[in-house]
Formats: sequence, structure tokens, C-alpha cells
Amino acid sequence: MSRPSTLRSEPAEPGRRPTDRVAPLTQYVLKLVSRCDLACDHCYVYEHPDQSWRRQPRMMAPATVRAVAERIAEHAAAHRLDGVRVVLHGGEPLLAGAARLDATAATLRRVIEPVARLDLRMQSNGVLLTPATCEVLVAHDVKVGISLDGDRAANDRHRRHANGSSSHRQVLRALSLLRSPAYRTSYAGILCTVDLANDPIRVYEALLAEEPPHVDFLLPHANWDNPPARPDGHTTPYADWLLAVHRRWLADGRPVPIRLLESLLSTASGHGSRSEAVGLSPADLVVVETDGTFEQVDSLKSAFDGAAATGLDVFRHRVDDAAAHPAIAVRQSGLAGLCATCRACPVVRHCGGGLYAHRYRAGNGFDNPSAYCPDLLKLVRVVTAAPVADEPTRPADPLDERVLDDLASGAGTAASAAQLAAVHLAMVRALLVTLSERAAGDPVAADGWRLLVHLDDAHPAAVRAVLAHPFVRRWARRCRDGAAELSYLACVAAAAAVRAGIRADLPVPVRDGVVSLPTLGALAVGCERGVVRLVTDDGDVRLAGRRVTADTGHDGDPAREDGPDGWLPVRYLRVGGDRLLLEDTDPHRECYDLPVEPRLSGAAALRWTRQVERAVRRIDAEAPGYATGVRTLLRAVVPLRAAPAGRSRSAAAGAAFGAVAVMPVPDDATLAVLLVHEVQHLKLGAVRDVCTLFERDGNRTLRVPWREEPRPLAEVLHGAYARLAVADVWRHRPGPAAGGHFRRYRAWTDGALDALLGVDALTTTGERFVRGMRATVDGWS
Repeated sequence: MSRPSTLRSEPAEPGRRPTDRVAPLTQYVLKLVSRCDLACDHCYVYEHPDQSWRRQPRMMAPATVRAVAERIAEHAAAHRLDGVRVVLHGGEPLLAGAARLDATAATLRRVIEPVARLDLRMQSNGVLLTPATCEVLVAHDVKVGISLDGDRAANDRHRRHANGSSSHRQVLRALSLLRSPAYRTSYAGILCTVDLANDPIRVYEALLAEEPPHVDFLLPHANWDNPPARPDGHTTPYADWLLAVHRRWLADGRPVPIRLLESLLSTASGHGSRSEAVGLSPADLVVVETDGTFEQVDSLKSAFDGAAATGLDVFRHRVDDAAAHPAIAVRQSGLAGLCATCRACPVVRHCGGGLYAHRYRAGNGFDNPSAYCPDLLKLVRVVTAAPVADEPTRPADPLDERVLDDLASGAGTAASAAQLAAVHLAMVRALLVTLSERAAGDPVAADGWRLLVHLDDAHPAAVRAVLAHPFVRRWARRCRDGAAELSYLACVAAAAAVRAGIRADLPVPVRDGVVSLPTLGALAVGCERGVVRLVTDDGDVRLAGRRVTADTGHDGDPAREDGPDGWLPVRYLRVGGDRLLLEDTDPHRECYDLPVEPRLSGAAALRWTRQVERAVRRIDAEAPGYATGVRTLLRAVVPLRAAPAGRSRSAAAGAAFGAVAVMPVPDDATLAVLLVHEVQHLKLGAVRDVCTLFERDGNRTLRVPWREEPRPLAEVLHGAYARLAVADVWRHRPGPAAGGHFRRYRAWTDGALDALLGVDALTTTGERFVRGMRATVDGWS
């Protein structure tokens, strides 16, 4: 659902000199033949939207092969590459015949090998493999991968001749040839496309029987416009299929390398991926068609006609020009090349956003998570044993060091705070994506999801405003963990529809007698539980079948009492150009250890809003550096019930980013300190969402000056970060009492920072952050 602009560009300028400003390409797919002797119905070249193969020559001419080889050698020399990989592909490359294969391989080796080591390979269906062809392959050291989907029943579901006859026996004959001692050195492995109709264990056993040096499983090509089939509403059937293979593979002692699974295991140990389908390793690959045109990875042909085109060719352009093409370069940029949803995902270092082609959706191109996102999430977590309960991204540190240094100073700039807000929004989107497949099986949630996707394209600002609400994230996280109703997704969509001012008619759930619309308020209905139909139109909402209309376009007057129409509007206050919600209707605001106030009367709401307004103005005057974070990050104030002893307390929750809960306080000076204190917790919580500050043994405890009992390290850091800000606020207040408060909070912060730096539990990023806090405190006079 993220919306950064789709990558579009013109081809690079012809003849541009090689430059270090482009990342070099090391892998080349040569479409030696542009036709095939099989008619596989899942083939992305012939059966998907891009039909450009019809305009291609049937075979790559010798002059084109020579031009390709020269371009590769030129690129390898300019970038001093040790080696390159070239894959002969199609169509079906064996249609070229043994003599043409011999000449092609000879040309490639003669031109490239004086410059760089050549790893020469071929991908084939194997039908036409003969001893004569095998002799050529062995003579030129060409490694061959064969496509096979399992036993005969499995393979024949898709891999048939045009007349419908089976190809299975011919493929087994090819594999038998490659297993023979004479040709074994050319046997690279087996490529298998997952089909849910095939039993995963039978497929695994059939492949294992062919003694492959390597096995690779591919997900069938799909995208958001043509989503993968999910029988019976199962949310993760492809993960379940692959995990069945995974269990058996482990039980067998991993008898053969399975590239997808081993790539995930590699990322789990901190290394790169061995597959373009997962991980963040650069996809430094370009395709050359039979006419010599450079194209992006050919699986993009499954998205739309022309998806892989670059406008470049080997006769007029260098490989550097292809490498500089934005759509190719972005796939070498790692984390930065992914959409915001993926960048915030807890398993992004393993998944890498999935196969590029599977991210496509009309309207914003490839700037989306994979259409297999729920499957990849489950597969990664099981294979890598990644933590299930934690939402934050542990392995990735996508925040720039300058942002971290800025935040470590205590206050931080508006730009840094805005980055944290963007992280929050991306994480909400990531959570919604993980819920989307489950929503398909829930009629109420399904309508809500479809409306939300439409609004995200047509009215993105309305969707952003709702998703930025603190308690949408809290609901989504609880829903992911099975602790909240999935149907509430319809309420989220309805709120966005109201904000967009469009007409929508959809079912919404009732909870405790109300329909809740995040950021807007709640509508009281006649039943405690159930589903009602809600109609939105031009900023109004009403219940279908009832003459009850709730106008959401009021001015937010906090003193407004609830009317007889059942509408309970959210009250808000304005401080300058900023708007804060006084949240007393959202059902998911009950996420603190302290009880929240029920719906406030108009008079009570007016008292609250006036005091918050005065507190924010006081922060502006007394601590302008912290006012930036308060104004940028604070979205809602949640009134808490007063403590019996009259003690003023406040709270923030990591799952409710942007909200601060506060008990009634005697004056705005006290409230100002509490708001600064809790916004610090929000800032640090957002940093920890995407940055790993503690090593694996970070569950140790430390003694802190403000508590008698030892506290966990993360709690100590949070406490120090909040108290640093409070000390800074008191540092700028006049009077002897303020000086005493400043010295006490500074001493507490000093003690906590010394304790944190005295244990060997911080990551490099964590130590940098804590030392930045240390420098701030030491810099105070």
C-alpha cells in the first residue's frame, strides 16, 4: 500500500564512458533462442502479458553473440571484475542445435576469458538433450540446469508439448545423461516450480531420485493484479508447501542443497543470499534478447507488456548504460530500493521484498511488497527461527547515522522526528499487508480491505491520516497476534472514506454498542455486538436503514456535548497549525497499565484541551528543542483516571506510537514535563523499531538511581533518555526549585548512562547512541 513514485526514466546516453558511479553487472542471461518446444501454461515468456517474443528473431545471430561477448569483456575490464556468469537461455536453448551451441560457447570463452573468469551455464527443459550436445557442454565447461516439477503426474500438470503430450520421459532421459560419469561435470541441478496441487513430499522425493547437485524451488509468477491462487482461503499455502519440504529435508540431513532454503539460512547467519527471490544481495543481472536488446530480468514479463524493456542494445550501448538504467540500478540498492512497507518489516533482511516481479501492481508499479508477502513472512520465520512476537525490525538499521546522532542529543530536529513518523506509518502498512490475506476469508474485512486499497490509490492523504492514528497500529498488531477482531479493518476503511469525502456502503462491526471510526469518533447503535451497514457520503456517516446521520465536519469544539443522534465526535485542540486529538472513544486506547477515562463530558473535555494547549505553549517557550518532537510526533492525548492518592502519572506504549496517556494534573507546568517525558519514550521506541541497540544478551538487568530493584537494559535506556529531556527542561526553567530538579534528573541520567556503558551488551549502533547522550549531558554547564 505504499505510494512512492514509480520508477520511470529514459535510456542512458549512448556512448557514455564507463564510470565508477554505476555498480558493475556480473550476470548475463543470453536469450539464445526465442522459441520453445514445450507449451508450459505457467511460462512467463509465452503465457503472460508480455508477448514481445513474437517480434524477436528465432535465434541469436553469431554477430550478436560476438557483440554481446565484446560488451561483457569491455565492462569486466573497465570495472576490473574477477569473473562473470553467462546463462544461455530461451525459449529453449537446445533448439539452437549442438553446432550453434558449440560456436556460441567458443565465442564467449574466446572473447571474455582473457579479461575475466567465465562461469558459463545453460537453463533447459532437457527434452532435446543428446550425447552429442552433452559433448559440447563438457568441452566448453557449460553447467546445465534442468526444469522438472516432480514425478510424471506433477510434471505433466504444466510441462507438456503443444499437442498435450507428456514431456516427462524425455526430461528423465536428459537427467540420466547428465548423471552419467562422462557428463556429470555439466550437471548443475534441477529447477522446480511450486504447484499446490502437487504433494510436496512426493515432489521432493522425485527430484532427489535424480541425484541433482542442486535444487531450486520457484514460486509461480503472480502479482497484486493477478494474485497467487489460495485454495480454500488459506493465507499461507505456499509457505506451508515449502515448509513440508523443509521439515523432510532437515530430517534427511540436508542431502542436497536447496537454494531457496539455504539462502534464508545464509541471511540468518548474517551472510548474503544465493537467490534473487530472497535477501538483499544486489541483483546485478541483465538480459540480452536474441536481437541484442538489453532487458531487465525476464520474469518481469509476467507483469505487463514491455515491463522488462530498457530501450538499449549491445550495438549502440555499453553495459554501463544498462547498469545505470534506474530500473536495473534500484535492484542493486538493497534496503533503500524497497518500498516503505518492506523497509519496516521485521524480516526484511531475510525476505528482501521477495522476487521483484511479484511486487507489481498497476498504479504504483513495483513499489509494493511481494504478492506472496504472508507466505514469505511465515517461511522466513520458520526457516530462520526469527522471533514471532516482536514487531520491530531487529537486523536492519535503516536510519542514517546522522539521524541517530541527532536524536541522541535528546531533542532532535523536525527532520529526524519526521523520519520516525514515517517509520511508524510504514510499519502500520506492513502489518496491514500481513492481514490482507486473512481478510479475504472474512466478508466484513474483505470489503474493508478492497475499499482501503482503492482509497490508497485515489485518496492517499485520507488513508495516511487514518493509518497514522496511534491505535490503528495497536489494533493491527493485536489482530496479527489473534487478540483483536479482523473485521475492524472495515472501520479503518470507513474512516478513510469519510476523510476522502466519497460515498461508500459497507458492513462494519459493532463493539460494546458503538461503531468506532479511528480519528473521527464513534457512532452509538442499538446493539452491543454484531454487524451493521454504514454509509459514508461527502464527509457524513449514517446507518443504513436508520434516519441517523452523524456530521463529522464539525469544528472540533471540545465543549460540544453528545447529541441525540448517537454521534460521539473526537474532540481536538489546535496549537498554532498543529492539531491534537483528545482521544476518549477509540476502543483500542486501553493499552496502558493505568485505567483510561470513559467518554468525557463537554465541560471536562474543555478543561483537558485548554490545559494541553497551555502545556504545549509552555514547552514552546521553555524547551523549544523538545517542542519540535512534541508537535511532530504527538497525535493524541488519552485522559487517564485520576489516582486515588492524587499522584500525577503518564504513560506511552510502543504499540500506540503517537499517543500519550496522562492523569489529571494540577497545572500546565507539570503537564508540559510529562508530555516531554513521554514523547521521548515514543522517539526511542521508534528508533528501536528499526535499529538493534542491544546484543542478544540484552535481557540482563541493571540498577538505576530512580528505582530500588534492578531494571532490564532496554528499560534503563528508556528511562535515561526520558530523564535527560526532563533534566533539560528543568535546566531552562527559572528559580531555585528548578535548579534542584535539574540536578536530581541530571544525576539520575548520569548514573544510568554510566551503567549502560559499563556492560558489554550494546551493539555498535547502541553504543554510538548512548555515547551521544553522554556527550549531551557532559556538555551542559
